[in-house]
Amino acid sequence: MPLEAWFTVGILLIVFGLLMKTRLPTDAVLMGGVGVLLVFGIVDAKQAFAGFSNSGVITVGVLFVVAAGVRDSGAIWPLIRGLLGSTKSIFWAQTRLMLPIAAFSGFLNNTPLVAMLVPAITDWSRRSGVASSKLLIPLSYAAILGGMCTLIGTSTNLVVNGLMIERGMETMGVFDISIIGVPCALAGIATILLVGRKLLPDRRPAVSRLDDPRQYTLEMMVEDGGVNVGKTIEEAGLRHLGGVYLMEIDRDGRVIPAVGPEQVLEAGDRLVFVGVVDSVKELRTWPGLVPATNQIFKLDGTDSERLLVEAVVSDSSPLLGKSIREGRFRTMYNAAVIAVARNGERVEGKIGDIELRAGDTLLLEAQRSFLASHRNSRDFFLVSGLSRFTEPTPQKAWIALAIVAGMVLLKAVGLFTMLQAALIASAAMLVTGCLTLEGAKRGINRDLLVAIAAAFGLGNALRESGAADAIAQGIMGLAAGEPWLTLLAIYIITAIFTETVTNNAAAVVVFPIAYSASQVLGVSFTPFAYAIMIAASASFVTPIGYQTNLMVFGPGGYRFTDFTKVGTPVALAVAVVALALLPVLVPF
Repeated sequence: MPLEAWFTVGILLIVFGLLMKTRLPTDAVLMGGVGVLLVFGIVDAKQAFAGFSNSGVITVGVLFVVAAGVRDSGAIWPLIRGLLGSTKSIFWAQTRLMLPIAAFSGFLNNTPLVAMLVPAITDWSRRSGVASSKLLIPLSYAAILGGMCTLIGTSTNLVVNGLMIERGMETMGVFDISIIGVPCALAGIATILLVGRKLLPDRRPAVSRLDDPRQYTLEMMVEDGGVNVGKTIEEAGLRHLGGVYLMEIDRDGRVIPAVGPEQVLEAGDRLVFVGVVDSVKELRTWPGLVPATNQIFKLDGTDSERLLVEAVVSDSSPLLGKSIREGRFRTMYNAAVIAVARNGERVEGKIGDIELRAGDTLLLEAQRSFLASHRNSRDFFLVSGLSRFTEPTPQKAWIALAIVAGMVLLKAVGLFTMLQAALIASAAMLVTGCLTLEGAKRGINRDLLVAIAAAFGLGNALRESGAADAIAQGIMGLAAGEPWLTLLAIYIITAIFTETVTNNAAAVVVFPIAYSASQVLGVSFTPFAYAIMIAASASFVTPIGYQTNLMVFGPGGYRFTDFTKVGTPVALAVAVVALALLPVLVPF
């Protein structure tokens, strides 16, 4: 390879290393890599920033607006009402959940779809007695699998289609990928039902067999002059609490563990409770106890203007690696962290000293405006109020669904391009009142769009430097010039990248390599494009490879290994079906 190619590969490896080993924002790392390549003349400005004018990237941005219209109109709630019903069978609950979600995800961005459903499924789990840990991974996987089935099901498909158009190939139809995507989705769902169902954890707190599987740590203080001063634990009614128990007492810096019923309470005692979310909420109103953190009383707004909020920390949050106190959480969000859950287990230490990680579930006290302000924030994957779950009245629901159907029809019959159809649909959402202008602005994931556009610059650098051709030659050498073996190698490389970096970056970086390989082999690029689409979306093995996995990580009380155990057979099933069908249905 020429020197420019080696330099480009080196920068790419540094970028991927930073994405895997640090908590730096994805968009910032990718843009930094593109900037270095631009400064050293590997690409010019037009090539570096070509992604910002690519039709696929723009289409993804417009579809965010369409998805926001569906979400804000309440169009998803008619589906939820009949989704799970009253069944207590885990098999049927998973079946009734995954099939409709996969179908719906084929036409909507799966991130807002999962965000809407997590609170509803968690509430249903509490009422039915079925652990939500049996349903939330299937929810995420079904949304991912459904996105493989259409051109608009996931941003990855649109991005690959945009790259194909740039190279003079014809645009794909909405359902062109369906001949491969649908069998892969069905294979993945079947694997979850037959194999994954037995591997999914039944994770419930030891203190409650019928409640939420998320354990929280909460500190309460014995109020000076309150009714509990001088009482024993038993007399204060803190001995036999449903769904929560007293772990320890912190008295002037001295920890009293294994608290007995005869322990006398003193003013200023910090009581550390561990329990489930509903019981934690109840403790906050316990006579004679006040939240131990003083932050709550510094929040702007009166008590009636505040509420409890649950938020899942994202992998791009600026607070990662910092303690709650160091991150100045209250100042940044005007919200107080009063409890933390991580992987269904108690987080050791005082609330202010807890170092935040991606996937942590926070119980916050915040103003009501927090929900609207941070529901689409890059800092949180999931933000929901913790009042008893109620379904909104979907007055505009059927209008929104009709708009989505019309968008698909306009593209399917060839009247408009995907971008044009999406623009018409987004305008219709605004005109019909399914979405406000403010809601449309909040619905656009700017960080993701910048990350995708930056990845285009890296892909162009691979092509312009000659690295793509050299890597493609190496792959074909290992594959002995066989198209199917080359396809297999492309699939494996894409799958590895998507699990360790991001799905869109993986697709954009592998695209020029696969294109060069197809050109040298003299075969059609279409099966390679489909392989990239499927492999880049098939992120099941880790919780960090796909946003929806991280969104259910905390609320489901999962551990990292749960995704590996359940996701590995699903990923293998999808790979086998895709690689078996591609040469037959999409010949070289």
